Amino acid sequence: MSQHVSPTASEGIMRRLGLSMGLGGVIMGLVTMPEIVEQGHDAPGWWSPVAAVLTFGGFPVLAAVSVRSRPAVIRLVSGLTALSFLVALAITPIAVQPHTLDASSVWLYRMLPLGMLAAALAWRLLFSVVYLLVGSTAVAFVNVYLVEQFSTMSALSGLLRACGLATLFLWCVTCAHGAGARVDRESAVAGRRAAATAASTARDHERARFAALIHDAVLSTLLDASRGAEDAPAGPPPAGAPKPCPGASPGEVSVLRRQAQSTLDQLDEIRVEVREPDVLDARSAVIFLRSAVHEINPGIRFATRTWPGFDDLRMPVAVAGTMAAALGEAVRNSLRHATIPGQPVHRTVTCTISAGSIRLVFNDDGAGFDVAQVSADRLGISVSILGRMRQLAGGAGFVESQPGEGTTVTLVWGGDGSA
Repeated sequence: MSQHVSPTASEGIMRRLGLSMGLGGVIMGLVTMPEIVEQGHDAPGWWSPVAAVLTFGGFPVLAAVSVRSRPAVIRLVSGLTALSFLVALAITPIAVQPHTLDASSVWLYRMLPLGMLAAALAWRLLFSVVYLLVGSTAVAFVNVYLVEQFSTMSALSGLLRACGLATLFLWCVTCAHGAGARVDRESAVAGRRAAATAASTARDHERARFAALIHDAVLSTLLDASRGAEDAPAGPPPAGAPKPCPGASPGEVSVLRRQAQSTLDQLDEIRVEVREPDVLDARSAVIFLRSAVHEINPGIRFATRTWPGFDDLRMPVAVAGTMAAALGEAVRNSLRHATIPGQPVHRTVTCTISAGSIRLVFNDDGAGFDVAQVSADRLGISVSILGRMRQLAGGAGFVESQPGEGTTVTLVWGGDGSA
């Protein structure tokens, strides 16, 4: 069995930004280390190592978690890294006497862009702007307090320099996030179009097949029969002549009968064996179902697992639509009811495909509930999820949950519905 996860463009950009920021922070810390040591000579011995750890310590962790961890973990580490820089700024005026550093600027002053990058990766734009204002004010104050002679002009100049550079970094990260969101929206639209195109192609293929049969077999049989009738002599048919084709010899009648029987067999084969013309192959089905989930919440992870022979899957669009609707209801129920105050809830969809079946498992680690206590009027579960799946031939649905242990919704289609 093979497995791959289909990340969104936003998630991919976040991982690359987190990894780049993490490595950049480590490099910046190493480059700044001689200056940190030198300025530490004029301050208490504990200040330099503590401030350095608070400023740079989160970046190697950010680089590590950006490789494989969930986006929520990346945002959490990035946010803590941004806040720890503010803590380093806050302890500096307490630890170091004013105007005691022999330097043009305190080294913390130039580290604000690193903190700004981490904040922009972790939080929405509004909170990032607040961090920009607070951080710019703090580094300007620390620099004036420890190095420069205070004046309105020096304070304003320090504030504008810090704010200008940090704003540039905030703008870059915001544009990257916006580009990822646009790509995700376009991917969802493209997925729906691909599913519709696949269904249309399958329908056109079946129509062409049927038209070819009509032309090559049915019409040919009727044409031969009509020619036999045109060649029939006037007057009553001779004794013993076959009634279906007056004027045709017994051999010609036999040929026409065999041809007609062959045509009827081919029509029966189409009637019995052809599937619903609006069908999706495995790839189109995955795109269709993933788009249905990401239209509701693009942050939900969608993993795909395949078994040998999965390329043989042919899924009617009506079945895909029903499963997508049931899955969407499961996602919406989780977003409405699984929230735990102060704790992130992780949600994942796993799609497993084999030759003739598809299995969807939606899982969250949220609040959960007692399935036995769900009232009959909770239509979201009984009708919109389980009811929909029961209406599908070969379909079934299951809901498992316990208070405090999250919820798992399983939807299967194919075979007897228990794949």
